[in-house]
Amino acid sequence: MDEIFKTLQIIAKKISEEVKYADFGYTNHQNSTGDTQLKLDVKSDSIIEAEFRKISSVKSLVSEEKEDELVLNENAKFIIAYDPLDGSSLVDVNFAVGSIFGIYENEIKAENLKAAAYIIYGPRLEMVFTDGNAPKFYRLQKDGNFAFINELKLENKGKLNATGATQKNWSQTHRKFIRSLFDEGYRLRYSGAMVADLHQILMKKGGIFSYPATSDHPNGKLRVSFEVLPFAFIYEKAGGATSDGKSQSLFSIKISKIHQTTPCFFGSKYEIERLHEIYG
Repeated sequence: MDEIFKTLQIIAKKISEEVKYADFGYTNHQNSTGDTQLKLDVKSDSIIEAEFRKISSVKSLVSEEKEDELVLNENAKFIIAYDPLDGSSLVDVNFAVGSIFGIYENEIKAENLKAAAYIIYGPRLEMVFTDGNAPKFYRLQKDGNFAFINELKLENKGKLNATGATQKNWSQTHRKFIRSLFDEGYRLRYSGAMVADLHQILMKKGGIFSYPATSDHPNGKLRVSFEVLPFAFIYEKAGGATSDGKSQSLFSIKISKIHQTTPCFFGSKYEIERLHEIYG
């Protein structure tokens, strides 16, 4: 796991340079979910693949930008599932974006997730990593190395509300839930980049991020293996809670395909309790 952690630091610095200076244009190709690929997405994916090819303990890669699992070392044990550049369409307006990683052992199942990380490319280059303990927060220093800053811990209740999906497609239940948060004084914080929004909630020690089931995406839009479960792992290890709107944890999800999607909610324990009170 130490080798994977060190590789994530190398990846962070390389993609950070691409985010600063690379071509923001679109390719002529689509990814597995039908989105037209940005050149920056493809470049970020190639950087990650090249670095993990150097590690003998990595069995395979599963990426938002790859249709199928890419096997690297048949007899190795770790599967890296990742979104190479979440929020990439926001780079041209200079918003913070990020990379998300889930490290699974032997097979992509919720119970096999052994570590998770994300990198955020903003005014500062930062990374959060957990191997099952409290998530650790790192920041790139002037000397070119990442320094440990602190462990992350969510409080029981927050003040931030990051709510995704097009409102006209929300269910009445979800409208009621979001309205109840605003009635309690919660502040809207939503950029459209999952990494940036979830990072802000963690840094501010509480709140909720939601991407519900909608009329146009009844199974949600975010991908289980490389977006949802890695962040669920981080949030729950930080003392928070998660749900798909029905279950008590996103770790109850059974994965049947690598690009499977789900509704998802991440937050402090209070907000997830309120979710279940209204959702039933």
